[in-house]
Amino acid sequence: MKNVQTAVKHWLPIVCGEFREIPDLRLTKPQVRRLWGLDPHTCDTLLDALVDGGFLKRTRNGEYARVDAGS
Repeated sequence: MKNVQTAVKHWLPIVCGEFREIPDLRLTKPQVRRLWGLDPHTCDTLLDALVDGGFLKRTRNGEYARVDAGS
């Protein structure tokens, strides 16, 4: 579990930076995994942290987008 937490701390600023650079970016979980080469558990933990922290939301289509992006 500690390795996942360390990985998430590493990836949080990187992923947030990409979503800030491209405000209308929408990615599915498989796309997030491929884009950053994440294993399933790290990806889930990272996305959960970004959703719980109010930075990302999950759309009806299962995509992840910034909370301030359009529906």
